Amino acid sequence: METSRDTNPSKVGDIPLSPGLYLVATPIGNAADIGLRAISVLGEVDLIACEDTRNTAKLLSIHGIAGSLFPYHDHNGPQARPRLLEILSSGGSVALVSDAGTPAISDPGYKLVRACIDENIPVTAVPGASSSLTALIISGLPTDRFYFAGFLPNRRSGRRHELENIKHVPGSLIIQESARRLAESLSDMATVLGDRPAAVTRELTKRFEEVRRGSLCELAAHYAEAGPPKGEVVVVVGGPEATGPIELASLDDDIIERLKTVSARDVARNIAEETGMPRRKIYNHIQAVVKRRDRSG
Repeated sequence: METSRDTNPSKVGDIPLSPGLYLVATPIGNAADIGLRAISVLGEVDLIACEDTRNTAKLLSIHGIAGSLFPYHDHNGPQARPRLLEILSSGGSVALVSDAGTPAISDPGYKLVRACIDENIPVTAVPGASSSLTALIISGLPTDRFYFAGFLPNRRSGRRHELENIKHVPGSLIIQESARRLAESLSDMATVLGDRPAAVTRELTKRFEEVRRGSLCELAAHYAEAGPPKGEVVVVVGGPEATGPIELASLDDDIIERLKTVSARDVARNIAEETGMPRRKIYNHIQAVVKRRDRSG
């Protein structure tokens, strides 16, 4: 069921708020980075669902917003969702916010969105700040293609396994990381991904905002010596093309292994998606690999 809303900014506050779920982006650091529509919606909804009522209460106080707060986070999601759905199903309006930035990214918000869609409850977004996109656009790395990886696993083995899964993504990688694991994580990125160009951003939009750019090895060495930085960290890593073009010949063993389970066309499509190289060029190379293999017995 598709829904439609009038979002003309000239009408903010002029008409009653429609029932439904509102995904409201909040500042990631600088409290001034909040939109007029977000302020209006937060002041009009029946309930504001938030990760930490203390953080949200502080933001509301800064902007003179009076609102009823309801905790909704990873730990209470299964118990809290039915209550929120009950309010929404009865024609109420609920705003969902995270502690900072855009809700439903790396938090349980998407489960509430999915539940609302299943119940034909209107869902709309009030867009605004996002730490991942802010980090990307100031990193100086390509922005035409990117992949949001969120937080990597805490343990080295799991982290390296996840990096192996995304190493061929044809675009910049956006990775969230805790400050205390930053040096170790950067070192693992360099080992698995290669010494790609990268940027470490921290305290975005705040007074001590910092962007440190360099290769993954350089950045890993810096933070190993300097120690964990203060504040929230987002790492942006250049895509595989940043390390130079991939030689098709280097993929021959991988191609032969893949051909044991899938067709040549499927192998060509998969490698094209992973590397960004033309599918036809890859397919022709696969045919040459197959012929050489057959001749050699």
